[in-house]
Amino acid sequence: MTPGTHTVTNQAPPLVGYDMFATDRALAEAVERHLPPETYAEAHEELTAFGVSAGSAQALEWGTLANACPPRLRTHDRYGNRIDEVEFHPSWHRLLGRGVGMGLTDAWGRQGGHVRRAAAFLLASQVEAGHGCPLSMTHAAVPALRADPELAAVWEPLASSRVYEPELRPPLEKTGVLLGMGMTEKQGGSDVRANTTRAEPLAEDGAYVLTGHKWFCSAPMSDGFLVLAQAPGGLTCFLLPRVLPDGTRNAFAIQRLKDKLGNRSNASAEVEFDGTTWARRVGEEGRGVRTIIGMVAATRLDCVLGSAALMRQAVAQAVHHASYRGAFGGLLVDKPLMRNVLADLALESEAATVLGLRLAAAYDADTDEERALARIAVPVAKYWVTKRCTPVVAEALECLGGNGYVEESGLPRLLRESPLNSVWEGAGNVQALDVLRVLQREPAALNAFLREVGRARGADHRLDRAIRDLLTELADLEGIEARARRLVERMARVLQGALLVRWAPPEVADAFCASRLGGDWGASFGTLPHTLDLAAVVERARPAP
Repeated sequence: MTPGTHTVTNQAPPLVGYDMFATDRALAEAVERHLPPETYAEAHEELTAFGVSAGSAQALEWGTLANACPPRLRTHDRYGNRIDEVEFHPSWHRLLGRGVGMGLTDAWGRQGGHVRRAAAFLLASQVEAGHGCPLSMTHAAVPALRADPELAAVWEPLASSRVYEPELRPPLEKTGVLLGMGMTEKQGGSDVRANTTRAEPLAEDGAYVLTGHKWFCSAPMSDGFLVLAQAPGGLTCFLLPRVLPDGTRNAFAIQRLKDKLGNRSNASAEVEFDGTTWARRVGEEGRGVRTIIGMVAATRLDCVLGSAALMRQAVAQAVHHASYRGAFGGLLVDKPLMRNVLADLALESEAATVLGLRLAAAYDADTDEERALARIAVPVAKYWVTKRCTPVVAEALECLGGNGYVEESGLPRLLRESPLNSVWEGAGNVQALDVLRVLQREPAALNAFLREVGRARGADHRLDRAIRDLLTELADLEGIEARARRLVERMARVLQGALLVRWAPPEVADAFCASRLGGDWGASFGTLPHTLDLAAVVERARPAP
């Protein structure tokens, strides 16, 4: 036996075995705020149980294993038959089963379903972000499916099921299904109108065969995919099943899996359709973008929620570490400069969570006013929140020092994941241009946005000034495209500030307005005015009861 050389001291215990929901005060308060009283008690009980499960050693280990053991493509079986299957670690299936069972694909048909789902999605994504992809796409497919009531009558109950069945079988023989999406191609990327995949109609009404490819097709073991292809009448949306009703495999050739920066647990594939690939039209020919746009909007909101989840977990880890780690005569959390950094990070995290849950509530309300608000606020939030994720996670990692730079801490995985949501479903320029498009074509959306921020007018002079400045910028259309990012960033900060002034504790709203709206802030985290109540902001973010 080797004699001991030292005693290990002054190391923070693992952040494990805690209620991830109850200890996230911003999230728990948002759920209570946005759910009707008759729904809240049940939802609170459900989310508390899920939060305890998410913070358990078992769930966190599943997340680690799913990423340490990435999926593997098997194009052929041992006899040389083409099978195009992807094998996942058992932990991936456990996480997916847990998410489906929690209702992460079942929001559209229950009261308060979007808020309840958003909160659970935020918790699940802190455990492991990759499995959120098939859950998100399955959830988001419902609006597109509803363009064809006959199709929706068959597929929507399966997509909303609480049962996870990973095996590839004919969909009608299953209790629950997962759905994916295939839009982008090599030559076009986000410009889907440049797609070259062809759809040729068959004698059967609504049936086509596809020839072409998709450059990014995530979760390729899903039961069906919504894809875009050029039909005789123009770009059209189709539902492509992996398995046909007679039990034979559809022609869906997985060429390879992407070697990605992060999101390692989730398979993203390049796929090809050989001219015999069968698909069912969804909606009218030539209206593919309009048909699938509801799916895109819902997945964009999940990008906001996913980034909020990564930020929350990173901040929780940083505050937890600083609460136990001593240096220079005291705990890090009590050092004025570290407290400033942690408070700054906590502001960004809470603002993202509050905005994400407010938009989920807009989906639940489903009124003309709320739909108009979501139409403009979702791309605004998607642009800004996803862009704030990477710097937040990087700074949180730094709070742990060298301990944060090693894989066991979990922070490197969060950092690799952090840019994804900014790229997925349209990168920053696409979101900013979408906001401009809404401003130019849908005046009701801008009116809804201004009414939303106007509800906080008079509560903080810095917010009032920021709203006035925003109105001035909106009135000037000169060179609007070149300054679209600047405009959308300003809209996002004003909206976050308005929500925090209405709903967050005074110390949080004061710090946000002083720094993000009042200009009393530096270019890096940890530059908040020292006169603010930063200790209270940090304490609110602490992941402990």
